[in-house]
Amino acid sequence: MAKRTFSTFETFLIFLLVMMTGVTVALLSLLFITSGTIENNKDSGFLTTQSPPATQGSSAPQGSTLTQGTADTQGPTATQASSTPSTPEPTLFQNFSGYHIGVGRADCTGQVADINLMGYGKTGQNAQGILTRLYSRAFIMAEPDGSNRVVFVSIEIGMVSQRLRLEVLNRLQSKYGSLYRRDNVILSGTHTHSGPAGYFQYTTFVLASEGFSNRTFEYMVNGIMKSIEIAHTNMKPGKIFINKGDVDGAQINRSPTSYLRNPLSERARYSSNTDKEMLLLKMVDLNGDDLGLISWFAIHPVSMNNSNHLVNSDNMGYASYLFEQEKNKGYLPGQGPYVAAFASSNLGDVSPNTLGPSCINTGESCDNADSTCPIGGPSMCIAMGPGQDMFNSTQIIGRIIYEKAKELYASASQEVTGPLASAHQWVNMTDVTVWLNSTHTVKTCKPALGYSFAAGTIDGFGSLNFTQGTTVGDPFWDSLRDQILGKPSEEIKECQKPKPILLHTGELSKPNPWHPDIVDVQIITLGFLAIAAVPGEFTTMSGRRFREAIQEEFATYGMPNMTVVVSGLCNVYTHYITTYEEYQAQRYEAASTIYGPHTLSAYIQLFKVLAKAIATGTVANLSTGPEPPFFKQLINTLIPNIVDRAPTGKHFGDVLQPANPTYRMGEVVEVVFVGANPKNSAEILTHQTFLTVEKYEATSATWQMVHNDASWETRFYWHKGLLGYSNTTIQWHIPDSAQPGIYRIRYFGHSRKQDLLKAAVIVSFESTSSTFEVVTAL
Repeated sequence: MAKRTFSTFETFLIFLLVMMTGVTVALLSLLFITSGTIENNKDSGFLTTQSPPATQGSSAPQGSTLTQGTADTQGPTATQASSTPSTPEPTLFQNFSGYHIGVGRADCTGQVADINLMGYGKTGQNAQGILTRLYSRAFIMAEPDGSNRVVFVSIEIGMVSQRLRLEVLNRLQSKYGSLYRRDNVILSGTHTHSGPAGYFQYTTFVLASEGFSNRTFEYMVNGIMKSIEIAHTNMKPGKIFINKGDVDGAQINRSPTSYLRNPLSERARYSSNTDKEMLLLKMVDLNGDDLGLISWFAIHPVSMNNSNHLVNSDNMGYASYLFEQEKNKGYLPGQGPYVAAFASSNLGDVSPNTLGPSCINTGESCDNADSTCPIGGPSMCIAMGPGQDMFNSTQIIGRIIYEKAKELYASASQEVTGPLASAHQWVNMTDVTVWLNSTHTVKTCKPALGYSFAAGTIDGFGSLNFTQGTTVGDPFWDSLRDQILGKPSEEIKECQKPKPILLHTGELSKPNPWHPDIVDVQIITLGFLAIAAVPGEFTTMSGRRFREAIQEEFATYGMPNMTVVVSGLCNVYTHYITTYEEYQAQRYEAASTIYGPHTLSAYIQLFKVLAKAIATGTVANLSTGPEPPFFKQLINTLIPNIVDRAPTGKHFGDVLQPANPTYRMGEVVEVVFVGANPKNSAEILTHQTFLTVEKYEATSATWQMVHNDASWETRFYWHKGLLGYSNTTIQWHIPDSAQPGIYRIRYFGHSRKQDLLKAAVIVSFESTSSTFEVVTAL
């Protein structure tokens, strides 16, 4: 192999990496007590929580309204779970055909500033405002006599972390006893790459998040719990209908050369290298009135690229937004009784950037095995969406998904009938013996990430000049890793072949393990539909093999013609799952298949055990498996909470740049205010919006809200200055559907205040722009 040379820029980046690693190691040594940091969730019953500030009265400066609350403390408080349910179960009517159905939606946004966005792993891609709120959408289905029930929750976050699931299960037990459990509750992330990070417990993800944020963690947990509570309270008799159909023009395979590694005979059975099929459940009450929908479709929510800094739900969230706005006429976004969830599926190698990869410096295609350009290398190879910019692309792809769902919803006529069932096990994925046939076995591996993991994808390249498809390590990076983290064992290197190991995460345990060993496997069934909750990102062919194997297992044991849907990013995150053949190519998805080349075969074997147990009525005989740990001490975010400051002679919320007097449809209203850090608002669980757009109604002499910060027409930007100073810009992109009239924009925020020798307090404020007129033509 030719000797590797480094450019001046790469040498500078390497120096920065070494320095950052040294700082990280030093901080870990200072911040952590490595003994006694792991407690079994079952044994302890104690979970880290953060109480919201209590409100206090205060006087307000002229022109604004203020309230105060005690700020969060840095040390978490402890709450003990109780096995006694505190909420009575609704009385269920038994004499009908169908299911009891409950739907609920709640805000789970968390911080929109001073926190990394989760998904791209790009340093510096931190939140600086909000495009849309993030929601948890819960669906509860119960048999007519209430004996069996299942819960599916789709959450607009990057992925569900193990810590998030364990906390939710603990609180469900505290509130409802044994009604909602590990086996009948699925938590699934939509995989937006524009949601806040900071809610993980394994070190790889904590470092990628730049620390653990208890503020965001609590906000998410509360949102998930509230959505389930709403669904529980609103349960009513109803029916579920199923439909399927292909979605065209929304996806491409971002690793087509890896897909081609799969056997020709297998590929010949499919017309596309992506799964185009959408599966949709339509839920109505016994009068036929709409309740909600769940849709599964394989697509990465990465229409918003890694230059974005606004929290949002991306393309799948836009589909939910459109459907809920259609059904909840007269309600603001995030409000109204109808709930539409667009959930993730086997999206591992599926991109929404349908124009494909090209070299942004030359324009030529870079759809090759290495995703690299002749000039500039892999960092120049980027896939583009169909729109004029990432906002437009998000809406185009989201609308395609919405339109297909609307079509399938309208024509859904096949009713889902039959009993409900659920099965779950915890499994040590580092030590699964996989039977390839009756005489030969292989094993899964301790987790490891390969070189191509650092390369990123055509949807978002890595920070350093790594290349996809790398199957040989580099002496420089190997030596640097060995000096800082220690050498990977021969066992893990042999097990993971042909992956060249960049990070042997399964052998790193300080301050906590870097990746999970214990993983959830879970299936819930609604009659002939099986929802398989997978803990990661299955590629297209992985999902196909998996579905077929589970369907065959059901048929073998007396449940023929089952429909199996892969529900992605559920319960705990374990990166990717490729086929054995795709693993050999070692592109990004394969390098991120952390348990080695036989990961897919292991999952198929484990889920077949669950399918058999459900089909034969022997779920009660399944072992629970080894319970996952719950880590008490984590790396807290290194971004400090500092006091907000307004310029001399100004107050928070004062207008710095007013609106123009007049605008036309299609133009953008922009108002700049004296701002405060939006993360303060995440401590106030009752905070609903940072902004409103309001229209004056002359007949009633009142202001009517027409948009909030969950609207796709509004954008909230926070501009961080020095020493606690900041500005806020609110934009309203006036749609063609806007009614002519008089409007205003309002800003709702919270500042952090701390007097000498006193605890910090959170102070709410609000402000109003000058009025402006929207006209059809100037």
